Amino acid sequence: MATKSQLIQATGSTQEPLSSSRRPLLIDPRRGDVEDDLASTKSRSLFAIGGRLLAEISIPKLILAWTMLIGLPAVLLGLAPLVVLGWAATFSGQASTALAGIWPLLILAGLGALAWIGGKPVLRAAERSFWSLNALAVQPVYTLFREGLRHIAGKLVPGRPPHRLTRLYAVAALCGGLLVSALAGCLVLLAWPESRWVGDAWDLLTPFHLIVPALANAAVIVGCYVTGAALVWAVADAALGRPSDLMAFDAMPPDARTWRVAHLSDLHAVGERYGFRIESGRTGPQGNGQMRQVLDRLDAVHAREPLDLVLITGDMTDAGRPGEWAAFMDAVADHPALAERLLILPGNHDVNVVDRANPARLELPTSPGKRLRQLRTLSIMEALHGGRVFCFDTESGRLGTTLSERLAPYRDDIAAFADDGGLRRSMRLTRIWDDVFPMIAPPTTEDGLGVVILNSNAEAHFSFTNALGLISALHAKDLAAAMELYPRAGWIVALHHHLVEYPTPAKAFSERIGTALINGTWFVGQLRPFADRLVVFHGHRHTEWIGQCGGVRIVSASSPVMSPSRTGGVSFFVHELSVGGGTLKLASPERIEVRLPDGSGPEWADPFPPADRAASPATGSPDPGHRR
Repeated sequence: MATKSQLIQATGSTQEPLSSSRRPLLIDPRRGDVEDDLASTKSRSLFAIGGRLLAEISIPKLILAWTMLIGLPAVLLGLAPLVVLGWAATFSGQASTALAGIWPLLILAGLGALAWIGGKPVLRAAERSFWSLNALAVQPVYTLFREGLRHIAGKLVPGRPPHRLTRLYAVAALCGGLLVSALAGCLVLLAWPESRWVGDAWDLLTPFHLIVPALANAAVIVGCYVTGAALVWAVADAALGRPSDLMAFDAMPPDARTWRVAHLSDLHAVGERYGFRIESGRTGPQGNGQMRQVLDRLDAVHAREPLDLVLITGDMTDAGRPGEWAAFMDAVADHPALAERLLILPGNHDVNVVDRANPARLELPTSPGKRLRQLRTLSIMEALHGGRVFCFDTESGRLGTTLSERLAPYRDDIAAFADDGGLRRSMRLTRIWDDVFPMIAPPTTEDGLGVVILNSNAEAHFSFTNALGLISALHAKDLAAAMELYPRAGWIVALHHHLVEYPTPAKAFSERIGTALINGTWFVGQLRPFADRLVVFHGHRHTEWIGQCGGVRIVSASSPVMSPSRTGGVSFFVHELSVGGGTLKLASPERIEVRLPDGSGPEWADPFPPADRAASPATGSPDPGHRR
């Protein structure tokens, strides 16, 4: 009979052997295999993953998804002018003959009632369709051109001084805008002959004949918008300037009220003891031991010097599965002092990943899977801080109810949907996700510190495209209104996606496009009027960076679970902030080092070494290879 040490030597594993049988395992399941690397961007190129996607994707589902996401909104947008202008023409004709008898008057009254009842829904549907097309088709194309030209420029002229590179990036943005504007103009010219703008009653008898004119109308409307908007976007991007490292931190006044904020992100909890992460595969950590070690370390830091806030900017889980959320909550439950100070927000892995092992899997917009992932996330957020954050009331321009109060009327429906699923229940719960954001943790005093929690995840139905981000224009408006309610307060604006590309050039073009916040530069422009009073905290790219863009300070967190530090362990930052004179001050951060659970990190004489306040600004990435 083989001894335990012999089995360990035979399998090459330091873990407890699965079996004490005479023969060692041919494949040790604890160490994973090639299936764990199928969707790993660390082990496979995006071309390889994309090739597998094309080979395995369901074409009928792809056509249906395209129809629902792009085709249907385009038809609705194109039908709106036919309906509105057709009704206006009929109304004016009936009005001109209203004195001819009673029937024209009755028809006129009927048309007026129909317009009153159905006019607003038609216009709302047209508006939603327009912005849906803008988010799904227009802005990604502009982002592709802008970042593509910037990437090429950076590769062609490496080593340029920062001021010249800034000018080069501005020129690239302008050229990208001009190209997109020209393409949009060509689209308008091509679609115009097929467009039609006034409908009549005979169209009701042959509605399918309206599909082509409706699509042409949509192309003309969107094309005209993009022709001008692309130029506006390009000028705004060029004027914004290039992101740069934050080279100076603020000194804290000796008697000022300060807040200590621990910033974590991208913990990627898995639901299995031997589970690997999607992105890292077998090259990354296994199980949740490292995440627990990070929380243990943070608890020790809090015991030594209390924290005011623990902020996790998304991707608490690896794929939003129930077992992963359970593992995350179990780890948090072991640290009640941290849980009392914890704020979390949704990341793309929490709500958008469709299938851990198969990036080719497509989820239809009507599938209950996405709604389930959203509701799981909301359930955890409500449990952790449902009574401490408020949903903003757009109509009144004030803070509304707490998250717990907002979800209370839907508790039974949410529980029933989680238990049974169903399209009808899913449709009833559709609006909840958008309505609860942005969430506001208001300052306790007029000159205190508040937190705005945003959902920056774009609608995604592929695992392959799950990492894109988008900030809703309505949410940006609500954010500004919330900050104006407390004009002397400082604010942390928390979201998952990075606002702008890092100053360090990306190794691959896919890094700039596949994970981008599509309207990030626009959002920076929305924040600029409040730049002195806010700091943006985000995660997503596993890159440690503190910098600014357009005067807006940005703090990017690495993943303390997936990104190794310079010392071979992992680390995160504790930030110190204060508010005074209508400005938010940001001090040099403390780097908190964590020994890895397998002992491969730095060996400390003290199991919880003292925090290291960075002597120099924490800029750049300790490992530019970890950028997603």
